[in-house]
Amino acid sequence: MAVSYNRLWKLLIDKKMSKAGLRKAAGIAPNTMTKLSRDETVTLAVLEKICAVVDADFGDIMEYIPEEKHD
Repeated sequence: MAVSYNRLWKLLIDKKMSKAGLRKAAGIAPNTMTKLSRDETVTLAVLEKICAVVDADFGDIMEYIPEEKHD
């Protein structure tokens, strides 16, 4: 399973908020922000905190990218 947080980064630009500002407002650890930057999975609790800060839904901050199946 792959996820992309590009929607989150675009939303932050629209809201004129930095990644550091989001991290502080949501109370997210620096290593978790690194995971987000690398499109790695994070806990649902982290995503809930982000959604609360940016007033968005899960689909507004992330996207599921299906992996290609090789037969």
